[in-house]
Amino acid sequence: MKKISAKEEWLGKASQARTNGMKFTSLSGKEVDICYGPEDIKGDYDEKLGYPGEFPYTRGAHTNMYRGKIWTMRQFAGFGTPEDTNRRFKYLLEHGQTGLSTAFDMPTLMGWDADAPLAEGEVGICGVSISSLADMEVLFDGIPLDKVSTSMTINSPAAMVFAFYLAVAEKQGVAFDKLRGTLQNDILKEYIAQKEFIYPPKESMRIITDMIEYCTNEVPQFNPVSVSGYHIREAGSTAAQELAFTLADGFAYIETCIERGMDVDTFAPRISHFFNSHLDFFEEIAKFRAARRIYAKRMKNKYGAKNPRSWILRFHTQTAGCSLTAQQPENNIVRTAIEALAAVLGGTQSLHTNSMDETLALPSDKAVKIALRTQQIIAYEHGVINSADPLGGSYYVEKLTDDMEAEAEKYFEAIDAQGGVIACIENGFFQKEIANAAYTYQKELDSKEKIIVGVNDFVEANEVIDIPILKISKEVEESQVKRLKEMKASRNQSDVTDSLKELNSAALGGRNLMPPILDCARKYVTLGEMCAELKEVFGIYYEHAVF
Repeated sequence: MKKISAKEEWLGKASQARTNGMKFTSLSGKEVDICYGPEDIKGDYDEKLGYPGEFPYTRGAHTNMYRGKIWTMRQFAGFGTPEDTNRRFKYLLEHGQTGLSTAFDMPTLMGWDADAPLAEGEVGICGVSISSLADMEVLFDGIPLDKVSTSMTINSPAAMVFAFYLAVAEKQGVAFDKLRGTLQNDILKEYIAQKEFIYPPKESMRIITDMIEYCTNEVPQFNPVSVSGYHIREAGSTAAQELAFTLADGFAYIETCIERGMDVDTFAPRISHFFNSHLDFFEEIAKFRAARRIYAKRMKNKYGAKNPRSWILRFHTQTAGCSLTAQQPENNIVRTAIEALAAVLGGTQSLHTNSMDETLALPSDKAVKIALRTQQIIAYEHGVINSADPLGGSYYVEKLTDDMEAEAEKYFEAIDAQGGVIACIENGFFQKEIANAAYTYQKELDSKEKIIVGVNDFVEANEVIDIPILKISKEVEESQVKRLKEMKASRNQSDVTDSLKELNSAALGGRNLMPPILDCARKYVTLGEMCAELKEVFGIYYEHAVF
């Protein structure tokens, strides 16, 4: 007769115990065991975990983690006119923020100037309006670019906006090699999730490869791409889908640069990543740890990187916007604090905490300050930074980390079998996977298998929202159109024409696009004019519907 183990005996007792009737699955729908133990952990410690700052970096990117440097507190900011956002930047810097993070409005994200017909009614609404170098000069007025690290959330027209930033640095007398920051510039996730694309995928990959090559040679401290899982998760993916699809995108950029002839160790240390920190505390921590391990092994073993800096996955985190509720918005402060803590315990290098009012409007000054103070309280009051990877060795966390890695590897195999990331974009694989995950989660909410406080349970009848809301006036659009009109009247039109011709020639001839784009920026060619010129060469992309 087989002797049962102590755990099996205990599980027999536990199965008879009363439960509260809730569904014990992760946010991603994975079954969670009642308890985990040493029998759930497989493999060698040094091979799978090691120590922080050592391969495979499961336990952290740096040896002493936050004892050496607190994560960068980078609150997302951007609304209205460049003057409005410049004031918000200075407000955040005065209150202890350590890096700038720029949100752009929808016209800018789509490559339209403020006076474009399709921009009407959207100028400055969901971010700052930037149409030309003239706007960027105002945006960073009085902010020395060699003293701050600047993140810019821009994708399809990232090359143009980055060129505006470089031109402002030149006017300030700041050398390009002194500039620090990050461009999101992740076009692949736009096709997968966020849908703010302009050109077809292959042409967009050419632009991004040009930018990586240019930054490697000319702006060496700037991260030219932040491979972004955040938007994949916001679209409804599971944690494992966010992990797998994000890393697959990043590996696609790396492979394209290698195919161009670039040495992986010259550019890989400046490829950064951007993840979502969602509601399931332990699942998120496991996701971050698995991401580092997968990345380190692939960079070393598949892509032949020899510089340890190329093996390290560094990432920014933003708390989950889709977890915020318009109902009982003060509850969002609690959600955000727990999500932020998961990001810190998962080892993030940079963090944005969402404001409580972001489902209602762009955040007010008060809401932004509370969000920033949330990070500062975690950093300075709770002791969680004293030990690197304090949850390492937890049976539950290590099992979740292993499971997350295994599920991601299955997705990599499926992606490769279909011909790679671009093929999976074109055939709708990513979109179908995310849609199915989102549908499953919504069914769980509808049936109350999952609870959102204040939405499908603990609801307050006749609730009155009593928090200040930021409103963007019509005058913002009028002001931006006026500035654009005046700028166009004052610039040298012959220079504009010549610069656009050179951009067209470079696009047709296969030359790196960054030098002619930077020349256009210096001549006050607008964002929309440059994007339109490239549309003539590359065309525009129409997504195939997936059902």
